[in-house]
Amino acid sequence: MTVYVALLRAVNVGGTGKLPMAELKAMCEAAGFRHVRTYIASGNVVFESKASAARVKAALEVRLEDYAGKPVGVMVRTAEELAAVLKANPFAKAAPNRVLVSFLDEAPPKDALAHATGVRGEEMRLGARELYVHYDDGIGTSKLRIPAAKDGTARNINTVAALVKLAGAD
Repeated sequence: MTVYVALLRAVNVGGTGKLPMAELKAMCEAAGFRHVRTYIASGNVVFESKASAARVKAALEVRLEDYAGKPVGVMVRTAEELAAVLKANPFAKAAPNRVLVSFLDEAPPKDALAHATGVRGEEMRLGARELYVHYDDGIGTSKLRIPAAKDGTARNINTVAALVKLAGAD
């Protein structure tokens, strides 16, 4: 069995995509996933499955679309992949609540950061299938837009670290 972490896009954020975590857990169990655990109400779930990451993603996306009536993006990582994301954090000395990781389905284009707009001191780095951003002044007033991240979902390093621990990959 592989331990997976699924990160849902635009769930329970800013009043959109309401999804109780009990419902998410039930969906995962109905899909045949085992040892399902959720973390905070923003669409983070850890579970075990024999299926491939692609099949896990597809199964969750179908169930979520049925529930929400619209597509809900899902980024899937194995516990080991998520631990590698945490370890690769290029801003390890920064406050973890000011570093966001945008999770993507594929590797970001090499020129992804060159297309960012509204940059006002934020530091950005490419990852394997992620984009890392350090918001030194906090995210609240940032105008940063990275087109390559628009279909991804972001989590701060505190959340990534908690998910790594929950997945048993720490």
